[in-house]
Amino acid sequence: MAACGGCRFFVLTLRSLSGTSRSASTCALPSATHRTLSTSVRTCSLDPFPSGSRKTPAQVGKPERISPSSGGVQRNLSAVAVPLQGQFRPLCRYDPLDLGDVDENTQKALACKHLRRFIVNPSLARIVTDHLAGDIDDGKAVIFECNPGPGVLTRSLLNRGAQRVVALESDANFLPELKDLEQKLEGQLDVVHCDFFKLDPIGHGSMKPPAMYSEKLFSDLAISEVPWSADVPVKIVGIFSQRNEKNIMWKLIYNLFERRSIFRYGRVELIMFISQKEYTKLVTRPRDYKNYQAFTVLWQMACDIELLHEEPLSSFLTVTKNSGRPSSKNTQSQSDNLCLVRITPCEDLFNSHLTPLNGSTLVLMVKQCLAKRKSRLIEQINSWSPGSGSELISKLSFLDDTMTGDVYPDEFKRLFELMEQSGSFTQSWLYEETLETTNTGHA
Repeated sequence: MAACGGCRFFVLTLRSLSGTSRSASTCALPSATHRTLSTSVRTCSLDPFPSGSRKTPAQVGKPERISPSSGGVQRNLSAVAVPLQGQFRPLCRYDPLDLGDVDENTQKALACKHLRRFIVNPSLARIVTDHLAGDIDDGKAVIFECNPGPGVLTRSLLNRGAQRVVALESDANFLPELKDLEQKLEGQLDVVHCDFFKLDPIGHGSMKPPAMYSEKLFSDLAISEVPWSADVPVKIVGIFSQRNEKNIMWKLIYNLFERRSIFRYGRVELIMFISQKEYTKLVTRPRDYKNYQAFTVLWQMACDIELLHEEPLSSFLTVTKNSGRPSSKNTQSQSDNLCLVRITPCEDLFNSHLTPLNGSTLVLMVKQCLAKRKSRLIEQINSWSPGSGSELISKLSFLDDTMTGDVYPDEFKRLFELMEQSGSFTQSWLYEETLETTNTGHA
């Protein structure tokens, strides 16, 4: 069809304006810190670290993210995203999906018959999306959204330009509307009847949704394994269940150190809302003998942890399992906050001495050390291999009276590596605990 010069000018002008709008709306994420805590300017203050600490983490800046609209830049899509390139038509910024209003979204969420939290406020969904703007513009990773429910955050992510969102919904009541949205889009959304928090249950055989094996999930989505040193292939977004939040995080840390389940496919990143209580434990430093636990050490050793945002619990809809009514009696006060935290597995976690084959041994070693945080480290080492404590303590430049609760995560890792190199230790000291420990272990 022929087109006049004026029409061409109008189309070119509109495309130019669209590109400018996309670039100008990009939201820069706060700088990452050294495996501890970073807060953005829009977050509340939550600093459990006392002044005058023994060590000051070095500030490490994140590499600059390139917007897809930048001219002359070829994006380096990961193996999981390469097949998607050129197949999707991003949603137009001038024709966004409707996020609904709070009342409408609340009524939809009440279809849930289980204890669960929802994002029903479009403003909160946009706040979360703003913190993921760099990830979306980067375009390298698939975004898994855990339990989207009425899909408020799902639509917000798509409106922002997410290339591929996978909605993992455990409640069949929400599937029809999500499936309907999936059919209206051109490959940007996959809806799966799956409970992310129940992936890879113990046992074998056939599995009925929403329970699922991660191998089937990733295979059905055509997501392949990538090396640990590669870019993050998948980002998991959602809210940890308040019912068994810590047990879920223990299961994840075991899987991470053994590179099983989702971590078999690479350095899968978690961007999750967690309770303020568990977040405080997650970032506590040594010598806080109440909160500094094995749970703390292992997550800080394995991952970079960044606080993106804090939101009052009252901003979320909490539904009970009793006829889907909103909860008025919560285990947490409505004045408490939920913390949106980015947890990124470290590229240098594994080496010649720490591998996925002995990762669970390190986990159990740390758990034994921190069972009594005011016990002397040298005594703990001697209980494993009599007479070895003094030599290892000396190599670590520790004093003989150093307590286990005084040791930093990287120092625990160094201790494990020295033990692996020494040849004086056997893993017999772990057998008894191994029999008592499952992959949902306890601190």
